[in-house]
Amino acid sequence: MYQARFWESAEDQKVQCNLCAHGCKIDPGKRGLCHVRENQDGTLYSLNYGKVIAEHIDPIEKKPLFHFLPGTRSYSIATVGCNFMCLHCQNYDISQYPRVHGGKIRGDERDPEAIVAYALASHSASISYTYTEPTIFLEYAQDVARLAREHGLRNVFVSNGFMTEASATAAAEFIDAANLDLKSMRDDFYRKVCKARLQPVLDTIARLKQLGVWVEVTTLVIPGHNDSDAELTDIANFIKGVSPTIPWHVTAFHPTFKMMDRPATPVTTLSRARDIGIKAGLRYVYVGNIPGEGGENTYCYACQELLIERLGYAIKRYHLKEGRCPKCQAEIDGVWK
Repeated sequence: MYQARFWESAEDQKVQCNLCAHGCKIDPGKRGLCHVRENQDGTLYSLNYGKVIAEHIDPIEKKPLFHFLPGTRSYSIATVGCNFMCLHCQNYDISQYPRVHGGKIRGDERDPEAIVAYALASHSASISYTYTEPTIFLEYAQDVARLAREHGLRNVFVSNGFMTEASATAAAEFIDAANLDLKSMRDDFYRKVCKARLQPVLDTIARLKQLGVWVEVTTLVIPGHNDSDAELTDIANFIKGVSPTIPWHVTAFHPTFKMMDRPATPVTTLSRARDIGIKAGLRYVYVGNIPGEGGENTYCYACQELLIERLGYAIKRYHLKEGRCPKCQAEIDGVWK
């Protein structure tokens, strides 16, 4: 048990949690909506600090991040818990674990020094905080990330973006890159499907970009939910408004958890989404979860030269020269080796 950050005392020994945009006011003996932060006698505690439920060595492309140290490994960790309740969560067994197991917290004890040591031993270039929502273990991520930087490692968030200004600003001090989900441009979708709201996500995308974090955005395209031309155009236009340099990943949905009534996303839908993003003025739009269709490749936005050829998470050919297109010398946006 670890005393939390990002909270303040309220009346009658209640606490106001300021970690995510739910802004839970928590009674003594109770937990926030994430089920991993508990008020004990007027003090808020992080129950999942250092309790790692998932630990893997991943290609950075799996996050997905295509413009951040491509071809490198990222040591990836998660704790149980989430501040969303997405009907289509692919990691529901760990993200919803405390919620469906009577508040139980599972995980192997790992102090920050151990995580950094494992990352270095695996020859990873970064540590990713992923699989569940890293905002709900922000204190732990902070401590790991600060030590990681001392050893030359970068830090990555894979996040739903439902942060407060305070937590996003704090995260920007220690993360180098983030892939943020933009699930829809409809608040109704967020409320019904995720039990959350849209605006804080939009604010976080813009804020992290402004604060100098390398940002990429992912939209899981779900048939009948967010796959209309109007919806996809709105998403693309929002990203373009923040910056046309932000890569947009449009990825295929597969039925899972509590959303088994929708079919898998057709390739034609993802191709249409990619065309919409390019037409809107985004420089880089990628098709995900369907390897071998060519939508994973990086092309020069200026002359369309093939720069990085991918198959799934693997890089087949890499043609960038010091971050520039070898044909027209355009500077390609990203963080390169």
